[in-house]
Amino acid sequence: MRAVVQRVSSASVTAEGERIASIGPGLLVLLGIHEADDETSAQRMVDKLLALRIFEDDAGKMNRSVADAGGEVLCVSNFTVYGDTRRGNRPSFTAAARPERANELYELVRERLGAQGGAFGAHMRVELVNDGPVTLVVEL
Repeated sequence: MRAVVQRVSSASVTAEGERIASIGPGLLVLLGIHEADDETSAQRMVDKLLALRIFEDDAGKMNRSVADAGGEVLCVSNFTVYGDTRRGNRPSFTAAARPERANELYELVRERLGAQGGAFGAHMRVELVNDGPVTLVVEL
């Protein structure tokens, strides 16, 4: 499982011209599911994301989790984070899980994070204001 995680001041997702989710300060998670992922890897990702200390404490150090900071989470499924560009210029997505399994694990992660979500498999517009900027790639 791989996630591109951004600390945001705000973020939203629009599908088919309709805003389907939005958050204030918190985390935007673009989540990719690998073909070998299962419920155990999903729970490990949830635990890691909830424990990430990337919000500033009173001393200005990144020492607080999203929950400690009172932030929200927006989790968007994104198979393209498994795009492999090592050979050629057209990405290969063969490592990404098949849609049925990916959707099942994505929903599990989203629910356990208590996150708002995008529309699985839909063409979406994701808007965000990156705070910092702070962007991490979390891979388990």
